[in-house]
Amino acid sequence: MTGPHSPHLDCRTPTTPRLRVAPQPADTTAVGDRKGVAEGVPTAVLPDPHRGDGRYPVAWLHIVAPHRAVPTATSKCLCGHDRSAIGHRRLLALITDHEAHRDTCPLRTTQEGRAAA
Repeated sequence: MTGPHSPHLDCRTPTTPRLRVAPQPADTTAVGDRKGVAEGVPTAVLPDPHRGDGRYPVAWLHIVAPHRAVPTATSKCLCGHDRSAIGHRRLLALITDHEAHRDTCPLRTTQEGRAAA
């Protein structure tokens, strides 16, 4: 039986030389001014263009009306108002109810009252 792990080989395979560690560069200090992220990129902190004005959504009206299918809608508010409708007539009634809820919602009326004061 002959093979790479056989004790009796007809020829000797050459051995690979031992690996040597590559020389490491000496620690050097950086020359010149410190740079930002990349050249040409400003490093100054600019005002956030997406900063809000204190308003946030309180109520959502989600309407799904696929072509030639029955429309559906949901009306949700953070105060707990949660309604849904299926069909044209009920969807129109839900839209009216959602608009009326704007005036009676306790979350909206207290915020508007604070802003007016």
